[in-house]
Amino acid sequence: MFIRSIKVPSSSGVVHEYVRVVESVRENGRVKQKVVLNLGRRDTLVTLLPLLQRFLLGDAAPPVEHDGPIHALDASTWGPVLVVRHFFQQLGLWPLLDSCRRWPRLLPDEDPDDDWPSRVLALIANRLVRPLSEHALASWLETDFVCDRAGRRYLPKWKRHGRVQVDLVVLQRWYRTLDHLIINQANIEVALYGRLRDLFHFQPDLVFYDLTSTYFEGHGPEGLAKHGYSRDGQPRNVQVVVGVVMVAGWPIAHHVWAGNTRDSKTVAEVVRDLTKRFQFRQMVFVGDRGMVTEKNLHVLQEADGDWGFLLGMTRRQNPEAEALIDRIDEGGWLDCPGGINVQEAQVKPRTRVQEVACDRVGVRVFVVDSDERRGYEQRQREKAMQRVRVGLEKLQTRVAKGRLKDAAKIGAAAQRVLTRNHGHRYYAWQLTAGQFRFEEHPVNLAREKKYEGKYLIQTDQTDMTPQDGVAHYKELNEVERGFRSLKDPIGMRPIWHTNERRVRAHIFVAALAFLIERILQRALKDAGVPMSAQAALTALQTIRHVRFQVDSAERTGVTPGSGRAREVLKALKITDLRPPTPPKGPQTTM
Repeated sequence: MFIRSIKVPSSSGVVHEYVRVVESVRENGRVKQKVVLNLGRRDTLVTLLPLLQRFLLGDAAPPVEHDGPIHALDASTWGPVLVVRHFFQQLGLWPLLDSCRRWPRLLPDEDPDDDWPSRVLALIANRLVRPLSEHALASWLETDFVCDRAGRRYLPKWKRHGRVQVDLVVLQRWYRTLDHLIINQANIEVALYGRLRDLFHFQPDLVFYDLTSTYFEGHGPEGLAKHGYSRDGQPRNVQVVVGVVMVAGWPIAHHVWAGNTRDSKTVAEVVRDLTKRFQFRQMVFVGDRGMVTEKNLHVLQEADGDWGFLLGMTRRQNPEAEALIDRIDEGGWLDCPGGINVQEAQVKPRTRVQEVACDRVGVRVFVVDSDERRGYEQRQREKAMQRVRVGLEKLQTRVAKGRLKDAAKIGAAAQRVLTRNHGHRYYAWQLTAGQFRFEEHPVNLAREKKYEGKYLIQTDQTDMTPQDGVAHYKELNEVERGFRSLKDPIGMRPIWHTNERRVRAHIFVAALAFLIERILQRALKDAGVPMSAQAALTALQTIRHVRFQVDSAERTGVTPGSGRAREVLKALKITDLRPPTPPKGPQTTM
């Protein structure tokens, strides 16, 4: 037996040398080399050789002599970046980004061959671990081991320029990475969709679409940053509207609009994009009630191919909805199967559905009655009624004590109280002979109670059962959960950019991070690991890249991490924990 090595290039272009034990065997009169044992990567064996030698010689063997003590030089978080690199390679992002075009208008001192795909990986990892602005990214690079595809570590270069504390040349490289990325968004999303279909073997038949908003910390770019309906509860901040398209639980595309864009105005553009870019021809468009307009239904009917719809309906200020709810037959309810949360609950909430006659030709309507939703809406109504009642009682006291006498002023004060907390839905008032009285509204309150727990779904699908309609519509919750991932743990915010192109690129990075988080969650689920993606990323932070000095020679290693971290690595089948060995020359980059 003898030793041989083989050099193998990875998909990211880095060449690793692997060591094998081989022996000569004779087959069909010819001598061949048969692999007896794979020993692993050469750079790893060099580090482990003294320990391995001592282990093989037994405990009685003399320890390896050192000229001096072992000095720990650095210990940086490595686990989350290791996993992001794993999925980056699984999705084929190295060759995909290498094939993309670059931003054409570079500054004179910019490197036209800069390894921007490695910077994209770093930005995605940052969104997953510690979402920061590109300016604040430098502080993260000091605590986490983040390297390019060749293994050179990214380190910040501090240099104050007014409020900016990072060298402007280095900061420009990260901003230029956003420029390279965004001009390729359309092709990247289509290529990733194809890769997802190859990996998970799904058949697209339902398109789920929903919107959210995210606000700016500053002024934002003119034309995109606008005041509008804030889903973040930040109406004073300008914002953008973000729409996400999901198929089979995977985010495949996203769109960004000005912050004052109405939900219904986005549907036509999304449908055109899906038919043109993704070649969707036979799909059912699933959306919330904010998407429903006659124009949008016409868009779906006229789209290329065979498009259908499954859409929510507005309940309020919609005479059709009230008439449909009045057609409910209490003996016609069908029970809907509950999800895992319902199955685990001690008191199982019930969801029922029934189809009611719709006056519009070719449209079916399902009325859904949910115990869970009814309980929530009742609690919200009771809180609102209590707040309004307190306000009306205070107004009644002021009038009774003569502090407020003018009828017009009394009416204006009552109007202000009722405007808050939707008081018109619950109470009516009157002013008689200088006395202010209020009571529960005899019509509006009864209507509110009738609506509680119920929502309506409309579709043009003739072969869809009411229970299937409810199940598909509930899958919109996956998009809503995705928004929480985008905006909370992954974080589209903070957004400080004033350049529209870079705002869009910033959100694209968050969308790519969201996709990787979804794949991580799927891998944990398939492996039977009861852990959320965010919990897994937290556990992975216990895996450290360590740099130390032994006998005046610098060496590196990787700690195995906590038990939970090792459980995650096992689920992902990651066995090689070391980063790529950088080539000779500088070991760091910026």
